[in-house]
Amino acid sequence: MNVTLLLNPTARRGLAGKRLGRIVAIFQQHGITADVVLSESPGDIERRVAGLCEAGIDLVVIAGGDGTVHEAVNGYMQNASPTALSLIPTGSGNDFAKAAGLARNFEEATTVLARKIAANAEPEPVDLGRCNDRYFANGVGIGFDALVTHYAQGVPLPIGDGVYLVGLVRALIHGIVTPEYRVAGSGVDYSGQTTLANIANGPWLGGRFRIAPDASHRDGLLNLVLAEPVRRRRILALLPALVRGRHLGAPEVQHTTLDKLTIESNAPVLSHIDGELMPAASRFEIECVPGALRFL
Repeated sequence: MNVTLLLNPTARRGLAGKRLGRIVAIFQQHGITADVVLSESPGDIERRVAGLCEAGIDLVVIAGGDGTVHEAVNGYMQNASPTALSLIPTGSGNDFAKAAGLARNFEEATTVLARKIAANAEPEPVDLGRCNDRYFANGVGIGFDALVTHYAQGVPLPIGDGVYLVGLVRALIHGIVTPEYRVAGSGVDYSGQTTLANIANGPWLGGRFRIAPDASHRDGLLNLVLAEPVRRRRILALLPALVRGRHLGAPEVQHTTLDKLTIESNAPVLSHIDGELMPAASRFEIECVPGALRFL
């Protein structure tokens, strides 16, 4: 039994590459041979997944973090293909993996996946989202959480989702920007200064923050979380509630579910898609793509 394994060796600040041997060994223990391909540069996973889907490969296993997932689903969506994707989480935040119910320990996750492959388990449909011309598996952040992502990416230490706490502190030090947003969509019409707009396909953000606790990859909807202007002290006060997913009742926070929306800003703003920073933009067209991904 053979599988194609695409691994991002730079995930989790380079620790992911050191886990390859153990992943291959676990597959071998279950009678599975892994044809291993290591990504060589940004965009490589996307190109390789697109090629494997075009070739009609039954199953592609990716090992990495949310950025690796992001590349993989964008490669996947380039073809109408029966290919299924699987994930071994070896990144920093692993938000998509947590939303999908995968084990946080990569060895345990690999063992569970190997058993599924050996048992010929059927893939399940999972929703994706689309923001402008990019697809996403977990979510989009516009404004403050994109700034946090920017500063987190500059942390060189392999401290897992702790990099996002460091990024948060750095973002607070550098200041909070509250541009004017216009948000229009299914059942929502909002205008005003905004600290953060997060569009979630899964509950987690930055590994430990439950930004949208009821979000699901399987309900055909996205969760919109808007935060009106808040000061530094208020953000720090809200953090414990954000970790537990109890912030949605705060007076500064608006929350709704919808299948599509448009966000316009009075000035270009940073955004991230699945933790990958995007060029500053002032218009975002976002929609859910129900059941777009076959996931094992």
